[in-house]
Amino acid sequence: MKTAFLYAGQGSQKAGMGRDFYEKFASFREAFDAAELSFDLKKVCFEDPEGVINETVYTQPCMTAFAVGVNSVFKELGIKKPDYAAGLSLGEYSALSLAGVFDAKTAVETVAYRGKVMAECSKGIDCGMTAVLSLPVEKIEECCEKAGEKGIVQICNLNCPGQTVIGGEKAAVDAAAALCSEAGARRCLELKVSGPFHTSIMAPAGEKLKEYFKGITFGEMEIPVLFNYLGHEKSENDSIEELLKLQVQRSVKMEDTLRRLFELGTDTFVEIGPGKALSGFVKKTAKALEKEDYRIFNVETAEDVEKLAEEL
Repeated sequence: MKTAFLYAGQGSQKAGMGRDFYEKFASFREAFDAAELSFDLKKVCFEDPEGVINETVYTQPCMTAFAVGVNSVFKELGIKKPDYAAGLSLGEYSALSLAGVFDAKTAVETVAYRGKVMAECSKGIDCGMTAVLSLPVEKIEECCEKAGEKGIVQICNLNCPGQTVIGGEKAAVDAAAALCSEAGARRCLELKVSGPFHTSIMAPAGEKLKEYFKGITFGEMEIPVLFNYLGHEKSENDSIEELLKLQVQRSVKMEDTLRRLFELGTDTFVEIGPGKALSGFVKKTAKALEKEDYRIFNVETAEDVEKLAEEL
């Protein structure tokens, strides 16, 4: 039996997340409060009175603070580290923190900087993102190429079988979505986003992150992390700094990641974060692979983590 911890990405956030953990676990409070940020993390995460939690500069540190806090609770409750870890986009930083690459303070502060430079790249851009359902990736790539005359549009997320997300400049995304519909997509669902994430438009953010990483100490990975940019574990020659730089401007290969986890013998998946988006991706990937002997746990509340401790 092998276990993988999966960390949720942007879009899963909600006001109130982490409050019960904070009230119940000293280890969560210590990890959650470690970072020095320009805003009141608890106020935004637990209450969000000004309705800003869905803005990138707030979403990313809030999600990461929640996740690294939960990582500390895992340790307090004696839940051993999994065989593998992975995360969706910003969730990758929480996976790396679990693996020992970042401490809690570094993970949250780095992701706060990441959110800031990604938001800066998005300023003044009329951006769009659309989920394309049930159309082969090759066809979607062709549609994006044809729509490229209207601006930048690229595949930004390969989530699971039958679900691919395109993003970029809105006019080009809309044109590509129309072409995908004509090509036989079951549905093209426009998503609410605040930036053209995981496209070439984010290249300046990647370069700024690369510079930022020069001031950070990266620890040795204690467990394998599967990277978004690769869709699998890194080799000895791969640099974590380079992989994280590329991650913000290239497609997130979550389907490849999940296929690889099944290939490695993973049969227990634990999703950390609000919602169950990643669990849905696991189920669809398992179905495509004709896998039935697996189980999924979700950790969103303090009650969830205590049940997980009993099960594992």
